Amino acid sequence: MRRSASTEARDAASLVLWVCPVNRAARLIPALGVVAALILLLTFAVGDYQALLLKGAAVTVSLALCSLVLATTLGIAGAAAKIRGGRILRFIASIYTVIARGIPDIVMILLFYFGGQRLLNAATEAMGLGVFELSAFVAGTLAIGLIYGAYLAETFRGAWQGLPRGQIDAAKALGLPTVLAFRKVYLPQLIRAVLSGYSNVWQVLVKSTAVVSVIGLADLVGIADKIGKSTRDSFMLMTIVLLFYLTLTIISERGFGWLERRSDRWAS
Repeated sequence: MRRSASTEARDAASLVLWVCPVNRAARLIPALGVVAALILLLTFAVGDYQALLLKGAAVTVSLALCSLVLATTLGIAGAAAKIRGGRILRFIASIYTVIARGIPDIVMILLFYFGGQRLLNAATEAMGLGVFELSAFVAGTLAIGLIYGAYLAETFRGAWQGLPRGQIDAAKALGLPTVLAFRKVYLPQLIRAVLSGYSNVWQVLVKSTAVVSVIGLADLVGIADKIGKSTRDSFMLMTIVLLFYLTLTIISERGFGWLERRSDRWAS
């Protein structure tokens, strides 16, 4: 006896509903393995230095988030200058993106830490304010934020230029106020277009924070390097650093993946 088409369709749908969660769970196994390995190493392999490493990890995450805020601000300003600015603003934004993207991260960090310190002291002494110290955290934030702000400027500009022209014309034809049109029509489309590039910039930015340890920042890489030299077990310490950055990457991918799925609903 042949089965009806509706019965076969129901069975196929049931199989899909059963397989999808299994596939999702299977994809989580490597991620859970990385997190479990990191926890085990922190707990048993370097238990005496656990607090120091966690403190360094907190500094790394703080540096990445502060740099992202600065980069996002500069990216929005740069994109706005290229899209809506006059000739001078477009020229300044173009020079900024070319220079910032052409200088290696470590060179920019060293320039800000040593050159920025001299400029700051010269300015404060001229104003009679004495000498101020530019911390490694601030120098790293400024350098990384400046570099990746240039990348985000191009990401935001491309997203704006990729907006369907028909939706912009329709919002104008309906007589929507500028703020309302931006919030209801442009912004959902921009978020969906930007998220993929924004996610990529964030993940590269996170890895760039490891370079800031060269100017003495007590981040995870700097602390792990010092502990490794004192214990003569740098391999174990760098393995912990590796797993930490992998964990950040996994969390970021999951978070941005969820945001991209949500953005499809916002834009629909």
